[in-house]
Amino acid sequence: MTTVQDCKMIELPVINDVRGNLAFVQEGFLPFNFKRVYYLFDVPSTAYRGGHSHIRQQQLIIPLSGSFEIVLNDGQSSKTILLNKPNAGLHIPTGIWRELQNFSSGAVCLVLAEDIFSESDYIRDYQEFLASK
Repeated sequence: MTTVQDCKMIELPVINDVRGNLAFVQEGFLPFNFKRVYYLFDVPSTAYRGGHSHIRQQQLIIPLSGSFEIVLNDGQSSKTILLNKPNAGLHIPTGIWRELQNFSSGAVCLVLAEDIFSESDYIRDYQEFLASK
């Protein structure tokens, strides 16, 4: 069973340059291969996003700009992680409930997802999530 302790920060490789830094992710770097990239932007600071878990899909969540918190829950315990470095992402394995909150002004959240979108991979009801444990 996956726990919140299995969610780990991953530092991305960075090429430093006075003209601007470059961070990258390429095949073989993550503990999964990704097939989909999406991002959230213009999120009001009072908004909550996420509120789901995945049955089969892992993700890496990166704060490209600004900051936000991710509340992780495995059905037994929870923890909150502040994401605020554009060269580090949070790896979330399958079976973890996640909620995003406290977005700073101008925050951009980039997600590298293991697979293409499939509604059947989502558990969007927290009680159903708990029952699946």
